[in-house]
Amino acid sequence: MTNPVIRPRRLRTSGALRSLASEIRVHPAELVLPMFVREGADARPITSMPGVMQHSIDSARRAVVEAAEAGIGGIMLFGVPEVRDAIGTGATDPKGILNVATRALVDEIGDALVVQTDLCLDEFTDHGHCGVLAADGHVDNDATLERYRDMALAQATAGSALLGLSGMMDGQVAAVRETLDVNGFEDTAVLAYSAKYASAFYGPFREAVASTLVGDRRTYQLDPANRREGVREAQLDIDEGADIVMVKPAGGYLDVLAAVAAMSNIPVWAYQVSGEYAMIEAAAAQGWIDRRRAVEESVLSIRRAGADAVLTYWAVELATWLKEERA
Repeated sequence: MTNPVIRPRRLRTSGALRSLASEIRVHPAELVLPMFVREGADARPITSMPGVMQHSIDSARRAVVEAAEAGIGGIMLFGVPEVRDAIGTGATDPKGILNVATRALVDEIGDALVVQTDLCLDEFTDHGHCGVLAADGHVDNDATLERYRDMALAQATAGSALLGLSGMMDGQVAAVRETLDVNGFEDTAVLAYSAKYASAFYGPFREAVASTLVGDRRTYQLDPANRREGVREAQLDIDEGADIVMVKPAGGYLDVLAAVAAMSNIPVWAYQVSGEYAMIEAAAAQGWIDRRRAVEESVLSIRRAGADAVLTYWAVELATWLKEERA
């Protein structure tokens, strides 16, 4: 029997060789931490997301300092208001929780990392949808765009460096970009949640933002069956002036992520959502998987599929591990 000449295992024989031959690496600067800030003086744990909090302003200040010290690239802020109404008035109120938190954290951290804000109405509406409802109960796309314009101005004025457009309304990028530009916020960046799917993996997020949603969002979020549609949405957002496009969720949509990354001439991000986080935490708590290896592998797979940056609830912990390994 002839011995094989081609032996791929040669590059796996030691840790040093495996590291040298590694095709993809994760760096702390490529990680973004989603952060929830609630009205009220007390922070609260999110039971379905062990280790994740609804922060108070004070605890958010401490958390953003920790995040900067870990070397991550940014935080994505979500507001949890005490009072909601049909049009999400709190989203555009300068005294609303998201805008107050943005100013507080920008003042706290400066440009040590990128303070980003979620631009969507679902946390602020009493019906829980991402837009304004018409008389017949459907989400009115164009009326919602006007609210997004106002939100963009409020968030940019509060100091947000990057607006995360997550509502999946047609034309949202063009509307927000135009509003920012004519009001002197040409340097405020736009992240388009371009391929955001109507996914079951958002479940724990509902608790995180105290969602009041009844029903679903299938008339505006994408059908999980559709890969090409996700690519089309990303191209439309690029054409409308997005600075970054994103695929959400990440783990179940790596094929969409790879396809978007292959066609995009701007950065592509992915959001490792609450359900992805909760599943690994739950399995690890039972001793069924190695928690650290599962966390590292899950984020690495998202980077390997083409994400330039990853929104993940493990951002700070993972960044700390990466720094320890380099040391």
